[in-house]
Amino acid sequence: MAKSFKIYFLFLVITTMAAGATLVLKNWNKVYGSNAQGGAKTSVFKTAYTSTNSLVPVDFEKAATAAVPSVVHIKTVIKGNANAGKEPQQNPFGEEGNDFFKKFFGDNGGQLQQQPDQRASGSGVIVSADGYIVTNNHVVDGASEISVTLNDRKNYTAKVIGTDANTDLALIKIDGHDLPVMPLGNSDDARLGQWVLAIGYPLNLDVTVTEGIISAKSRNIGINRQGTAPVESFIQTDAAVNPGSSGGALINTNGELIGINAAIASPTGSYAGYAYSIPSNLVKKVIEDILKFGTVQRGYLGISMAPQQMDEVKKKELGINDDVNGVWIADVDPKGAAAEAGLRKSDAIIKINDAPVSTSSQLAEQIARQKPGDKLKITYLRNGSENSVDVVLKNNLGTFTSQKTAAIESLGAEFAAVSEEDAAKMGIEGGVQVTNIHEGIISSQTKMRPGFVITKIGDQNIKSMEDLKETLASQPANFQIQGLYPGSKEVYYYGINDFKKR
Repeated sequence: MAKSFKIYFLFLVITTMAAGATLVLKNWNKVYGSNAQGGAKTSVFKTAYTSTNSLVPVDFEKAATAAVPSVVHIKTVIKGNANAGKEPQQNPFGEEGNDFFKKFFGDNGGQLQQQPDQRASGSGVIVSADGYIVTNNHVVDGASEISVTLNDRKNYTAKVIGTDANTDLALIKIDGHDLPVMPLGNSDDARLGQWVLAIGYPLNLDVTVTEGIISAKSRNIGINRQGTAPVESFIQTDAAVNPGSSGGALINTNGELIGINAAIASPTGSYAGYAYSIPSNLVKKVIEDILKFGTVQRGYLGISMAPQQMDEVKKKELGINDDVNGVWIADVDPKGAAAEAGLRKSDAIIKINDAPVSTSSQLAEQIARQKPGDKLKITYLRNGSENSVDVVLKNNLGTFTSQKTAAIESLGAEFAAVSEEDAAKMGIEGGVQVTNIHEGIISSQTKMRPGFVITKIGDQNIKSMEDLKETLASQPANFQIQGLYPGSKEVYYYGINDFKKR
């Protein structure tokens, strides 16, 4: 029936074409005018017909074939007694049943309870021939055992080199050589509508490749609740990913890594439309910091950004003009880098190093890709006038980094020299007290508590802050910190492993 309909339709067109041609031409001239009469008018439609001969099919095969060997299957074990007496861990990507965004643990969903060993799985990407692998922080967080299976079925035991909860990234290492490395692409070059492939090990399946397009950039979806200062500037794609795909690769059609898959938008926890990947340029910065310093060196601008959704009263108070495509400053830290450069509340930042920024997530990503001490050119609007200023970023404590202080900052703690009077009370010649502990090597590798007094690092005595700086800068990768707590004569030792310094 369908075939006969097509034939009939074609016959109808042919037999009526001649009869209708005159009528169509008359009507066309009536509406648009005639060139012969000099009355041609422009159509409201912009036409750009492209020959189908010029459309070249996108080749996924070469990219997939080249990239698949570099994507690995990660399996983890979380010891049951590791969380004895603790509340079950909350899903950092939203509580079960209350949030559409689910983290990508396979198997049991990563929930920690007072049970036997918990097992989970994810994916990772080989970034060096000797065995460094990038994955998500939530894939390896809390794991007591990590195993890695390559695409060729070889199995390895992995260790964590460093993590960054704020970007949900982690670097692990296996003892390998001549491993297939995935080349790094430039995520800044990613474009809306561009074809991409997602590669990982979803649902405990073997390596899986799916295709889609980039449907958005610089997406902030409020999903990362792991870190103290989370950075979200995701690449959004409709390539299908599922639990277990976490830490897998998002690649372009050249086979280059442009993102690490991290999350999905779903009412069920499985694929239902969109996936989110951490841009490769941010990944590169974080991983290089972990390798060099042992922790991430975050540069801070020292501003709070006005939310994109504000009521008219607050907009008027800040002088926000909706016609301006930029990020408005809601407040400025008087001791921060922005204040020192002269930026003020109600300024609108429109460019970072001449690259346009129009959303808070774009600005946050650009700043997160810098270290303390880095200089940025910031272009901003004030009272309708465009201005530019150089800003030197600080760290989160408001101080500039240096060759020696970088090693101290990587420990993730605040320190103060012990006074002669306090040293005498403790029966020591001097020392440096740990006054506060935040994210860093000390918190991740030891059970040190604030108040601890460092008296020796390795075989070097520590009596001052300068001693601490000099000694840390000369330490090998593994060493011990020795000291005591006020009011106690017992000596404590804390081991530091894989310490990286400038």
